[in-house]
Amino acid sequence: MATVNITTEQFEETVTGDGIVLVDFWASWCGPCRSFGPIFEEASEKHTEITFAKVDTEAEQELAGGLGIKSIPTIMAFRDGIQVYSQPGALPESSLEDLITQIEALDMDVVRAEATQPS
Repeated sequence: MATVNITTEQFEETVTGDGIVLVDFWASWCGPCRSFGPIFEEASEKHTEITFAKVDTEAEQELAGGLGIKSIPTIMAFRDGIQVYSQPGALPESSLEDLITQIEALDMDVVRAEATQPS
């Protein structure tokens, strides 16, 4: 599955489903975003069981602001509807692959338990 561009209206539905969703927050004027784009796209072709989504922060400023995106690119990862990762910065291919491996290895029972603990 190739990357999909999502809007504010599609974001919630996209990230709350089962499985892994990686979201790349980017803008066309951002050099690091343009460098990371092909790496993200290549990973989407390799990992067809994962949803790879892109949010154009220029077109979706309200969504990016609401999620506290202050630097781009920012990568967010969700698994089974729970946000498990968020970090700004373009990743090299090896780091993106490592991130995917770590997300796949998560014990979601533990993650769910931690997510329901009061802060």
